[in-house]
Amino acid sequence: MAGTQHTAGDDAAARSRLPLQASREGRRRPIVITLISLGGIIVMAGAGAAWLGSKASEIKSELTSAANLIPSLKGDIVADNADKATVTVEELRAHTMAAKRAAGDPVWTLAGSLPGIGTNFSAVAEVARSADDVANLGLAPLAEVYSSLNWETLLPSSSGTDLEQLRAASPRISSAARAIRLSADRLNQIDATTLMPQVAEPLTSARDQLHGITGSLDAAADAAKIGPEMLGAQTPHKYLLMIQNNAESRASGGIPGALAVLTFDKGSLTLGSQSSATDVGTMTPTLPVEAEQQQIYSSRLGKYMQDVNLTPDFPTAAIMAQAMWERKTGQHVDGVISIDPVALSYVLDATGPVKITQPELIALAGRGLPTEINGKNVVKTLLSDVYATIQQPKLQDAYFAGVAQETFAALSNGKGEAKGLMKGLTKGVEEGRVLVWSGLPSEQSVIGQYALSGSIAGPSVAPAEFGVYFNDGTGAKMDYHVKRTVQLVKECAQNGYEQTTVRVTSTNTAPADAATSLPAYVTGVGTFGVPAGSAQTNIIAYGPVQAYVETAKLDGQRTDFAPYRHSNRPVGVVAIQLAPGESKAVDLTFGKIVQHTEPNLVVTPTVQDVKDVILPTLIPECGQ
Repeated sequence: MAGTQHTAGDDAAARSRLPLQASREGRRRPIVITLISLGGIIVMAGAGAAWLGSKASEIKSELTSAANLIPSLKGDIVADNADKATVTVEELRAHTMAAKRAAGDPVWTLAGSLPGIGTNFSAVAEVARSADDVANLGLAPLAEVYSSLNWETLLPSSSGTDLEQLRAASPRISSAARAIRLSADRLNQIDATTLMPQVAEPLTSARDQLHGITGSLDAAADAAKIGPEMLGAQTPHKYLLMIQNNAESRASGGIPGALAVLTFDKGSLTLGSQSSATDVGTMTPTLPVEAEQQQIYSSRLGKYMQDVNLTPDFPTAAIMAQAMWERKTGQHVDGVISIDPVALSYVLDATGPVKITQPELIALAGRGLPTEINGKNVVKTLLSDVYATIQQPKLQDAYFAGVAQETFAALSNGKGEAKGLMKGLTKGVEEGRVLVWSGLPSEQSVIGQYALSGSIAGPSVAPAEFGVYFNDGTGAKMDYHVKRTVQLVKECAQNGYEQTTVRVTSTNTAPADAATSLPAYVTGVGTFGVPAGSAQTNIIAYGPVQAYVETAKLDGQRTDFAPYRHSNRPVGVVAIQLAPGESKAVDLTFGKIVQHTEPNLVVTPTVQDVKDVILPTLIPECGQ
């Protein structure tokens, strides 16, 4: 039929169209399959993202719960509740274990291998693992050690101290410290600059917390290691005890107001007869002084016991004191311990009030001084009232030394609460009021790693450390009336170097009629050229190593200063004199500072609370 007829040409045309149609249909099928597959991947990715989100929420929740238990753990320790501390640690371990388990999930681990964003998942997993290591390898063993120690038997007494328990605990403390340090090192290896803020901030926080913990644990491990020997576990150890008098400033605190030999024998504590710096006399010939320090502080460091601590470097002062004591008395001491009346007040807070029992002190007390010394009255009594009540310097020294002896006698008799005593001494160390030097290299190499050493160089000194120290120039006891603040003022970095100004503000709070109303021994009555009632101070500022002290200003105006170097640290010295009621501000600016870490500030401990002396660092807003 005509309607159904076709030609060979039509067949050829039809055949020519078939491959094109087949090609299009063939391409449509893979596209559909691809879209379906991609949809599946998207669904799977969405499911994976949801799973990762749930794991992230779980990790955050568990680590937050663990962190919230830390204050409870500290409270348990302060309350001396070993059983509750152990339970708290177990709860903390359960939370860190759950966080570690969640971060070990296969999907989370796979996400950690993704380019770019994967580092965030890996960082979170490392934080969770570190938290679990801290709980299991650090806090759990320490809780066991804590519960095993009998703190009261660790308190010095006339019958001795049970040092064996401390020796036995040493390996476990060292092991815990090492485990936590390894965790801290692992976190420090993570480059936080590549992470999202939500991950970088918790990582930085974890690092800061571990840094504080590692420092404390290292100190505890070292104390457990050398403490028994220093307390005479095997052989008696003798230390020259220096009570520094903050009323007449010296760089490490104050002029040595009293001296005595403190003996530890198997933990028992005895204090020998008292002496004073005046009794030691003048060293002839003068002891040799390191060239750098002689240039800054003169040869007086090796000539008078009163001046051994003109230098802020306590190891130097202690070596001089040890040599002077041996030359004067023929007695060799194993080390030197320094403490000031403010730290004594912390000790008395733990022992409770101490009654004056020595007849000669009772006679002096009859003139108006207290017959009972406690944490609240000891500073004012020793640094002010004794001078108003007793005119003779020799009797003043005798009272000062007698109070120290009565306090240490209370300690040797086991009076007081052990943990309170340790807390008080720890506070004294943190404020620079308790310093220790050992003449035995094996002990001093450990002590030198901590602020307890009072060193101005070495491992105990922070990379960007500044020091501000005060030496009396009045030749009297006016520093009881001088109040000070010290503040660092940072400048914007220039050419890759930091610049920081050390600002010291001093005020003489003595009454206007101080020249006549204060005792002559306090004012000095102009003996060394300073008007009675005025206070003269040499302000010594140290900067970080390799830096330079560039300028000095007094009340905003450029002024002369003496530049020096000590152990590769720049030193600037400015002398000021204050009339009663007068204030002055000294600015010493340090430049070419290569350290880009947060600055640390150390100051001479005075009668003031250290937190009232050191003000927050001023940091400018610098452009990019």
